[in-house]
Amino acid sequence: MNRFTIAHDHPALAGHFPGRPIVPGVVVLDRVLDAVEAAHGPLPALRLPQVKFVRPLLPGEPAQVVIEAAAPVETGAPASRWRFRVERDGELVASGEIAAAGASAA
Repeated sequence: MNRFTIAHDHPALAGHFPGRPIVPGVVVLDRVLDAVEAAHGPLPALRLPQVKFVRPLLPGEPAQVVIEAAAPVETGAPASRWRFRVERDGELVASGEIAAAGASAA
């Protein structure tokens, strides 16, 4: 589990949205990728076959990323698909799946 908070002065917030900033989805997904890499090392090219944003994340709100392997991993083989959840105070912010570009569909 990786915890993160996007600061009020993050450069992506300036135009998203003036007067009522919301953390852009791409910034949230960047933190998801950081969590996967922290757990599994550098990643090859990736695809995001499924992502759903359920509620906004505001600057300064602490959130956490929970990841789990999405496909059975052969003994000694690295994981190539992961499910993720981004939560804030126990509420779902986003969820989805990340797959290495060469990973087969589940």
